[in-house]
Amino acid sequence: MRGRSAGGVYTSAIVERAPENRWLDMPGADPSNPPREVGARELTPEEQRAAEKQQKADNRFYKRAIHRAARNRRIGKIGIALGTIAAGIFAILFLMPIILTITNSFMSTSEINANYGMVFATTESGSKVFISKTVNLKLIPDMATFAQYASVLFKSPEYLMKFWNSMIYVVPIVVFQLFVAMLASFGFARYHGRVKEVIFFLYIILMLMPYQVTLVPNYLVSQWLGLIDTRWAIWLPGIFSPFAVYLLTKFIRRIPTEVMEAASIDGAGEWQIFSQIAMPLCKGGIISIAILVFIDYWNMVEQPLILLTNDEMHPLSVFLSKINAGEISLAFAVAVIYMVPPMLIFLYGEEYLIDGITYQGGIKG
Repeated sequence: MRGRSAGGVYTSAIVERAPENRWLDMPGADPSNPPREVGARELTPEEQRAAEKQQKADNRFYKRAIHRAARNRRIGKIGIALGTIAAGIFAILFLMPIILTITNSFMSTSEINANYGMVFATTESGSKVFISKTVNLKLIPDMATFAQYASVLFKSPEYLMKFWNSMIYVVPIVVFQLFVAMLASFGFARYHGRVKEVIFFLYIILMLMPYQVTLVPNYLVSQWLGLIDTRWAIWLPGIFSPFAVYLLTKFIRRIPTEVMEAASIDGAGEWQIFSQIAMPLCKGGIISIAILVFIDYWNMVEQPLILLTNDEMHPLSVFLSKINAGEISLAFAVAVIYMVPPMLIFLYGEEYLIDGITYQGGIKG
């Protein structure tokens, strides 16, 4: 009960305990020693000893569990440290050729010939010379110079012509392969039917085949069409490659069908669904495919060697394999220039590449 003054303010209150806690109001009650439940009996000495034994066993179990957990944490930390060290060692081993190429591109011609001349040396008949001693791999040049880059960029237009040959081959392949892949993959993902499934299965079979298997048929078809020694012999097989179609189809199939059905109910046509829903949601996948296709065709060697007999039409990737003893002073500079476009594209699209691989066309919640 509570008392209330004339002004409506509480002046006193009587607090009643819960029935199970009323023993605290008894004279001499000890809060640290609550009474036993009604009907509870005293434990016998044997029961007390058994309870104490069980308590000791539980304590030992908990201590062992804590010790095991601490040991597992130590083992986990050691494993992470060893994995980090191993990953660092492998990273250094993989990066060492790139670092060596970049640093050696600043060497002088005489220093390159002194250190690596024996690697490119040939006999009078044109065969390679046996290397009887260890090649001197130098990470830091004795005297840094830009003579290699000056020779490549200003004194040897042949290298730049091969570089632009590579760009002329690769850029149209990437652009038009993505264009074909976007249209074809939307059709494969949007519509269903037995004929479509058969065609898509054939795409998968062609994608799984190594290029060396289809190289002879490509050569025969190009010869029949009169495309040998023309850029179309490189462009057409690349534009209609099944890789981008297959991968982009998987991206589009991750888009929930409810999204497209809702757009259809709202009056959107197929072109609007394609351009305003499917392609924006697959932006990461499209950029990822563009990066992979660019790197793949930037490094192509077999296609130009087989389909192009004119050396002036060869890309830089083929030309690098033909560096002879008289041009080793420029080999490192040309290799660095050759690495620049893929590295720039990868650095620009790294975030999109990771999102495209992990996201895979779904909708972020």
